Amino acid sequence: MPRKKTKSLQRKIQPDRRYDSVLVQRLIHKVMLAGKKQLAERLVYDAMALAAKKLKSDDPLAVLEDALKKIYPHMEVRARRVGGANYQIPYEVKGTRQVHLGLKWFVEAARERRKTLGKDFAQALAAEIVDAANETGAAVKRRDEAHRMADANRAFAHFARF
Repeated sequence: MPRKKTKSLQRKIQPDRRYDSVLVQRLIHKVMLAGKKQLAERLVYDAMALAAKKLKSDDPLAVLEDALKKIYPHMEVRARRVGGANYQIPYEVKGTRQVHLGLKWFVEAARERRKTLGKDFAQALAAEIVDAANETGAAVKRRDEAHRMADANRAFAHFARF
């Protein structure tokens, strides 16, 4: 079995019920805990509606997509051992990994916000969507940190295997 998931090994994710979007379904899967998918669906749909209302938009799906595009990382660093030393080598993030990291950081930020503020998760997720749309918030900060690390280690880019 290969280390990387090739096209033939990737699962085909069905779109969600309400918006017919694979992106929303992936967000629902990230939010879901202990197999409670209906609860995760309700939380995501409520959060999307709240965020669209706060941003005065008619289309919750467009608001979510816009917010997530601002979170997706373009560069990341990976550790590589060269000649007895470990280097943080910057790599470009492509395709499904970009979406995976963005969604993961997004849900982690919402969960952390829920812990600190004691809000309902749907409200915390909606607040994170609004913050991401305005390019503020913990998930955007995480993306900027990844980009800063990649930029700081740009000198080691020649060690990358292409």
